[in-house]
Amino acid sequence: MLAVIPALLVATIQQPASLTIGSATARPGQAASGFIEVPAGVDAATRIPITIVRGAQSGPTLALIAGTHGSEVAPIVALQRVRATIDPAVLRGTVLIVHVANMPSFLGRTVYYSPIDGKNLNRVYPGKPDGTVSERIAYAITTQIIERTDYLVDIHSGDGNESLRPYSYWSPLGLNARADSIARDMALAWGSDHIVIDTMRPRDVRASVYTQNTAQLRGKPALTTETGYLGIAAEDMVQRNVDGVFRLLRYFHMVPGDVELVRQPLFFERAEVLRSPATGVWHARVERGQSVQKGAIIGVLTDFFGVTQAEIRAPFGGIVLYVVATPAMSQGEPMGMIGEPRLER
Repeated sequence: MLAVIPALLVATIQQPASLTIGSATARPGQAASGFIEVPAGVDAATRIPITIVRGAQSGPTLALIAGTHGSEVAPIVALQRVRATIDPAVLRGTVLIVHVANMPSFLGRTVYYSPIDGKNLNRVYPGKPDGTVSERIAYAITTQIIERTDYLVDIHSGDGNESLRPYSYWSPLGLNARADSIARDMALAWGSDHIVIDTMRPRDVRASVYTQNTAQLRGKPALTTETGYLGIAAEDMVQRNVDGVFRLLRYFHMVPGDVELVRQPLFFERAEVLRSPATGVWHARVERGQSVQKGAIIGVLTDFFGVTQAEIRAPFGGIVLYVVATPAMSQGEPMGMIGEPRLER
C-alpha cells in the first residue's frame, strides 16, 4: 500500500530562520555550498563538500549522499546537476546534498576502501569522533546530516571494478512500520524496477554499519540506490540518478508534479554476493543484467600464470545484478551478485 505523504502535512513542517552545516548557511529561499571539516586525528584531516537548498516554503528535509565509495562517480556528477537545477523558489522544505562523502577515496581513485585507513566507509557507521578518518567521516555525516534529515538516499553505483545494472535496496527492519513502508515507496518512486529486499541489516543503533541503516534505525525512512557502472560517468546513468532525485522530490510534494511509481517492480527476496575463494586473476563470463540458471559459470579464477583455481557458478537461477569486470581479485572480495526475482503479488 502506498504510504502517502499528505501535502497538507508537508506544508506545516516549519523551517528555521537559517540553517548552518559546516561552512554553509542558507535561509529559506536560498542555496549555499561549503564544507564539513573533518579534523585530523590518528590520521589525516579531510573535508566533505555539501550543499544546502532551502525552499521558500516549509516542508520536510531530504538528504542525498553520493561518493560513499570514491570511484562510484555517476551519482557525484548527478548531484552537481541537481544542485544546478533545483529551484529554491518552488521547493518545499530542505534538500541536503553531500556531494562526495569519501574525499580520500575519490581523490585517490580507490574502490571500496579508503587509501588512508584501508576501511570501507559504508561499514563503519555511526562512526567515532576519535576514530580513523573513515570513522570520523561517518560520525560527521551521522551527526550533521542524518540527525538533521527526515528522509535519506545513499546514492551508489557500480564501483570502478563493477559492471552493474540499476537496482535499489529496500531494508525493512520490522522495528518501525512507518519507516519501512515509506522506504518501500521511496524505492518505487526512485524508478529502478529491480529492488533487493534486505532484512538482515543490523538493528543496533550503536553499530548501524551502513549509511542508509543509520537513518532507518533512527526512524527516518531511507533507501540505498545503485545506478551506474565501472567508475565512469556514463550520461544515461548520470541522468537516471538526476531523474530519481526529482521523482522523490515529487513523491514528497517538495516540488510540483505528478507522483510516479514503478508499476511492475521485480523484488529480490534472495540475493547473494559471490566472493573469491583465493587471490588471482578473474575472468568474468557473464554481463550485467544477464539471466543465468543454477550452476551457470559466472567466471573463472586463475592464478597469475593462467592456471585455473576455481570456476565460480551461480548458486541459484536469477539475474546478474553486478559482476566484477576487471581482472584483479583478492581472496574474499566480491566477484558479482546474483538476485532471484519474484513478481510483486
